[in-house]
Formats: sequence, C-alpha cells, structure tokens
Amino acid sequence: MSITHSLWKTGLKTGLIGGVVSVLLALIGMVEGFSQRDIINEVISMGHTLLLLVVVFITYLSAKRTTSRTKVLALVNSLVTGIVTGIFLVLLVILGNVVNLRSIFVNASPVLYNIMTFGQGLMNGSLLLLVVAALIGLLTGLVYLLPNLLRRVLVTSLSSVVLAGVVQDLLRPTLAAWGPIAVVSEWIFTANGLSLPGAIVLAVVIAIILLFWSFKGKAIQTGVKNLPSGQQRVLRYIGFSILILVFLILPQVLGLFLSEVLTIVGLYVLLGLGLNIVVGYAGLLDLGYVAFFAIGAYTAAILTSPELGFFHFSFWSALPIAIIMGIISGVILGIPVLKMRGDYLAIATLGFGEIIRILVLSDFLRPWLGGAQGVGKIPKASIGSFEFARPQEIYYLILAGCLLVIFISLRLRDSRLGRAWMAMREDEDVAQAMGINLVATKLLAFATGAGFSALSGAIFASKLSSVYPHSFNVMISINIICLIIVGGMGSIPGVIVGSVALVGLPELLREFAEYRLLVYGAALVVMMLLKPEGLWPAEIRRRELHEGEPKTTEQVLPPEGGLSSNEEGA
Repeated sequence: MSITHSLWKTGLKTGLIGGVVSVLLALIGMVEGFSQRDIINEVISMGHTLLLLVVVFITYLSAKRTTSRTKVLALVNSLVTGIVTGIFLVLLVILGNVVNLRSIFVNASPVLYNIMTFGQGLMNGSLLLLVVAALIGLLTGLVYLLPNLLRRVLVTSLSSVVLAGVVQDLLRPTLAAWGPIAVVSEWIFTANGLSLPGAIVLAVVIAIILLFWSFKGKAIQTGVKNLPSGQQRVLRYIGFSILILVFLILPQVLGLFLSEVLTIVGLYVLLGLGLNIVVGYAGLLDLGYVAFFAIGAYTAAILTSPELGFFHFSFWSALPIAIIMGIISGVILGIPVLKMRGDYLAIATLGFGEIIRILVLSDFLRPWLGGAQGVGKIPKASIGSFEFARPQEIYYLILAGCLLVIFISLRLRDSRLGRAWMAMREDEDVAQAMGINLVATKLLAFATGAGFSALSGAIFASKLSSVYPHSFNVMISINIICLIIVGGMGSIPGVIVGSVALVGLPELLREFAEYRLLVYGAALVVMMLLKPEGLWPAEIRRRELHEGEPKTTEQVLPPEGGLSSNEEGA
C-alpha cells in the first residue's frame, strides 16, 4: 500500500470521523455542560477532557489501523488525524463567530466558543486549538509506538487520574470517613476536582504499582502456587474474609446517597447475571428480558400488598413463588421460539416483553394489577424486628441475592449443563450432532435466567414499596445487554464491572443524565473497536476474538519485557 493511499484511507478518513464526532458533542451541549466540573482544579475541565479523549481515541485508532510495517507511517497517520479533527473544531468556532448558529443549535453559545478557544479569543484561541489537536495526535502516535508494557502503564495511570476526577463525589466523602486517610483526601481533592500535585502523585503511584506487578507479579503468583495446599487455603480464606468485611461495612462508610447507588447497581448485577446465562452462556439474544423482571415484581406485589387485598403473604413467603412464576414464564417464552435464532429470536422476545408491559398497563387487568396507577403499600422485607427499609439496609438484601446468584452461576458454568450451553452458543447444529438436547438446553437457559430476573423484580418491589408499568419498558433490557457487552459476554466479573460502569457512574453524574443514551452508544462503539471481548472477559471469549488476528504495526514492535500474553489479557 502506497503512503499516499494509506494517508487517505486511514489518516484523513479517520480524521473526518473524529471532526464530525467532536463538533456533534460540542453542538449538543456536552462540552459546555461537562465544563461545570474540573478533572484537575483550574487546569483541565471535564468538557476539555471530553474533547481530549475523543481526539486521543480517534488518533489512536488511526495509528492502530495502519497496516504498513513502517512505524513512521503510523505516527504520520495519527498526526494527520489530529490535525483534521482540529480543523473541524476551528471551523466550528470561526463559523459560530460569523453566523448565528444558535438559531439552529441552541448550545452553540459564546460560552462554548470560549471554552473551545481556552479563553484566548478567536484568532489566538483557534490557532491554539489546532496546535493542541495536532500535538495530541503526535503524542498519541508516539504512545502507540511504545512497547506494550510502557504504553499500558502510561495509559492506565492517566486514565486513573481522569476516573478519579469523574467520580470525585464518591471518593472524597468515602476517603474522608477513614480517619487518617482524610488528610490524604484533603490533599488530593479540592472543592472541584483533583489538585495538581495530587493528580501527579496518583498517576505516579499507579504507574509504580503496575510496573512492580508486571515484573514481580508472575513470581508472586508462582510462589503462592508452590505453597502447600493448607497455606493456600488459609490465604484464600483470608482474602475472602477481607472482601466480605469490606462489603459489610461499605454502606455504613458511603452514606445514604451512595448506598442508594449501590442498591441500584446491585439490582442490575442480579439482572445482568440472569441475562448472562441466556446471552453469554447459551447465546440466545433475549430483548424481552424485562418481562421476567416485571413478573417477579408484580407477583410479589399481588401476594403481599394490602392495597389489592387478595393475599397477605410476607416478603419471604412471596419470594419463592415469584421466582417460580419467573421460571414458568421463561419456559412459556422458550417453547414457541425454540427454532428461532439471531434477529428473529430477538424480535420475538422483544414482542413478549412488550406484551407483558401492555398487559399490566391495560384497564382489563386493572382490578388485579392496578393498571397505570400500579400497586402500592408493598411491605418491606424483614427478619424479626429488623426491617430492610433504608438503602443501607436494603443493600444487604441485594448483596445476599447477588452472592446466591453468583454461586449458582459459577456452579452452572462448570457443570455439564453449562458446557452444553456454551457448545450450543458456538454452533447449534454441531451441538445437536454431539448429542445435546437443544430443546431441554434452551428451555433451561430461559428458565434459569428468568428465575434470576424474577428474584431481582421481587426485591425491587420491596425496595420501592410500589410497582408501576412504566418501570418495565424495553430500555431496561437494552441497558442490561449493554452492560453485559461492555463487561464481557459470559463473564461473571464482567457483569459486575459493566454494571458499575454503565449504571453506577451515570447515577453519580445525575446532572448529565440527558446524555446517558449517547454515552451508552459511544461506550459500545469504543468497546467494539478497541476491546470487543469486554472490560473483564471470560478467557474463552478472549481467545475466540483474538485468535488468528492479522499482524499490524503493534504486533511487530519489540516485546514488552517480561509480561506474558495471559498477564496482558488480565
């Protein structure tokens, strides 16, 4: 491939995409809205960081897509992409100062142009903006050409600083509650963002930890494996005990608001673990998964609410019935879609979810399900005189549910049924030829996932003390699929990581809630391009997606020095 052709195909085209994306983010108000917060106090705002991340991502993608073995060409492509992206941003600023774009785009305000030009005026600011975009492209290309170990350390340490700035409202009160650590928290964080010395120290500490683990981690793991089995068991018990202790004291440390965020994340973890059985293990794309969530919630409401007056069950008496109803519903859904695959299965399950939502919303079933007004006065779960009422208390109920579902998922994954699900996910015809009963295997997948979803629905009803039809729209199913994809298909830790990333972080950034769907879409695009296996993928999934990849510039660079491929994936 000629250099000119590579520049056009990679550098310029990727730059055009980056420019359009950057201008779009500016015009829809994300840059101005995010600039209300600082990542590093009085150094860089979240709005500038947003544009910076877009340019970094698009220039890195340009360098990565360079198929030539010439390292310089990857660097040139990255630089060209940065310049083209910067030109688009400069044109937006110039056009906005010449033409009143605000009559069409409400967010094209003077405040936006001032942010984009760093408060330096039209001419100087536009030139500075172009230089910064080009410099970012150059630096990103240089980072791409670094050995894998150095690149990973640099990217991870800088990303940690950005993440700490984003979740400062979570970290600052948490660290402040830990006595001596409160002094460190006051030094690292200011009223709005990290302090500059704190950000530098945080990046350096993360880099040192990563370097230490890269060179000594394998030796430590080998040493632990060589210990007698009794000592390994003791270490394992100590680790589990520390982890359990952290989970037990977490809500007391975090306070009311952050405990509420944890309960929401926990409910999505429950839902994600159930859908992970259906989609991640068995490979059955279910877009109507929210229906089982609704069935569990309404079953608990019907059996416990005095508002309806049919039954007077306690939460614990209604819980197994709600789970059984979810399992039965999963089988009912599975029977008519046994022969469907792919898009057809997704559409059929989507229809099932909408049928359930419309039924609970209908006036026909209003005497039994409450109609549009829903069902209220659902009693809280309780054990003796202890009632799971506040978020700090409901947290323990959800934690118990998550631990139970994780245990069952782990046992199922390594069982004969779990291997049958995975074989069916890879190729149904081959799985059937090997003697796997597809009918029973599919129905068990639907039933198991539906049971987990119904468990989450029952806890959800008890948490809110009411249920409404509008709480069970199709977007719940979409959100759960998104967190599974981002976390890693078929990975239990991936479900937890995906829930924290796609549910926990938006809850902490409530003032930016209107951009949530856009962030979901962007996160999925980024994941598919850079890490299609997910943030914490299952080992099998990682091997499937990276086996037989064509060699690029990255793969002909010098080795990273002492880091095995398994450690790199981790």
